[in-house]
Amino acid sequence: MRITVTAKPKKKKEFVEQISPNHYIISVKEPPEQGRANYAIILALAKYFKVSSSEVELVSGHTSKIKTLEIPDRFANFEPVPKQKSLF
Repeated sequence: MRITVTAKPKKKKEFVEQISPNHYIISVKEPPEQGRANYAIILALAKYFKVSSSEVELVSGHTSKIKTLEIPDRFANFEPVPKQKSLF
């Protein structure tokens, strides 16, 4: 399943928020330098969906704030309980 992510790097609080079934906002502490924010976004999504980070793949948007990521198809109907889920 492909999802669209709006990245918010270099923030104080880390969170994942589902806007629509295929659109998420992800805030991470890492700066957008040398792929560090992309890696943090992959780790955040892996933790959010409770999968291995190797199962989350960045398809496009390596240098953009709007990214497309591929996650396993078994999460096509994933419904989080809270609207916003804090990572820590």
